[in-house]
Amino acid sequence: MDYLASTYFFDYKAEEIQELIKEFKNDTLTAKEKAVQLYIKIRDNWRYDPYNISLLKNGYIASSIAKKTKGHCVDKSILLIACLRGLGIPARIHLAKVKNHIGVERLTEKFGTNELTPHGMVNIYLNEKWVKASPAFNASLCRKCNVSPLEFDGENDSIFQEYNNEGNVFMEYLEDYGHFEDLPIDFIFNNMKEHYPQIVEKYQGLDAIKL
Repeated sequence: MDYLASTYFFDYKAEEIQELIKEFKNDTLTAKEKAVQLYIKIRDNWRYDPYNISLLKNGYIASSIAKKTKGHCVDKSILLIACLRGLGIPARIHLAKVKNHIGVERLTEKFGTNELTPHGMVNIYLNEKWVKASPAFNASLCRKCNVSPLEFDGENDSIFQEYNNEGNVFMEYLEDYGHFEDLPIDFIFNNMKEHYPQIVEKYQGLDAIKL
């Protein structure tokens, strides 16, 4: 397995990705410090938006995502992976099914459920072990939902906020689909068709789902 490769999706040699990571090409920073700072940059500089989903393969290219101001969890994971690989830090995509419990009214209205799939996160190889990180929820959104932003220290798994600041259940993982060397685009599209058939059918032939 090559978790440092530049691929169609993780195209870190592109100008947009090189511009994003140039500040981290610094020998005074350790790999862990670079990973943590990149995580925060991508978590907070791209607003989380689960309501705009590309139906085209080219909608999942890291350099294209870099040009946007928002993205869903898979988008932001792709971007983080490309940046990490561009700095020589092994990284891979990890997918799962999750359930949100806080602020789900619009989510349920649009998707017909508060379950989201596939949910994307990132596995990062640091200090001879794999750790999980999920850069999906930007800090401003977390404050709006009364939940602490998800932090990542480069040493421990950081995948979701189980409770909000009042102790209520915020998010839970329902199913783990595992990790992948490259983005499994066919799996992602088939997963969406299986779980949201009416939505996918409605937008069939278009470039994206805009809910």
